[in-house]
Amino acid sequence: MGSFVQVKDVYKRYRMGEVTITASDGVSFEIEKGEFAVIVGSSGAGKTTVLNILGGMDQCDEGTILVDGCEVSRYSPKELTEYRRFDIGFVFQFYNLVQNLTAKENVELATQICREPKDAETALREVGLAERMNNFPAQLSGGEQQRVSIARALAKNPKLLLCDEPTGALDSDTGKTILKLLQDTCRRDHMTVVVITHNHAITPMADRVITLKNSKVMDVRLNDHPTPVEEIEW
Repeated sequence: MGSFVQVKDVYKRYRMGEVTITASDGVSFEIEKGEFAVIVGSSGAGKTTVLNILGGMDQCDEGTILVDGCEVSRYSPKELTEYRRFDIGFVFQFYNLVQNLTAKENVELATQICREPKDAETALREVGLAERMNNFPAQLSGGEQQRVSIARALAKNPKLLLCDEPTGALDSDTGKTILKLLQDTCRRDHMTVVVITHNHAITPMADRVITLKNSKVMDVRLNDHPTPVEEIEW
């Protein structure tokens, strides 16, 4: 049995008129179940391409992607839809909440499309929003809105939680509370969490750091003793 996530020799190319852009240039890495992994690299390094392929929002041109023993890279469009729906939780930089639904209703929206959802109220309590369930997004701070989006992702009980620059729109203190929440969730639920960021300061908190540059993996490093988020400066 291999690692929980296995990405092997993945290539993704986009044609822009006469030019072909290689967004993933033979990317390979593995992530173990229950790890908090950070994929780091500057803008244009290929991070989001990897996330989109891992999350079933895009397909690779060559290579193999295995998640929990399933070969995602060979899925049909219908299978990819089910994979996104049932197996993956997404957290983005912008919260993507439905403005005219309460926090609880936003989370309930996600629970309607998955197999064994968590109760929406439980998910919101776990992210520290017990008191804010009936508030609308406009009544919440940025950090609280991001918590709702994390609760929405967790309510699906996903196999894999993918976070694309989850602190990008937040100040550093709020960003730290969000990262701590993601790390605590990873530890408590033994959930595999992947955070994509351009911010190298975050990397000491990860179990595994995958560095991308020019659409290639430059380095994979394991941290035996991840630093608590509270001790990280940026």
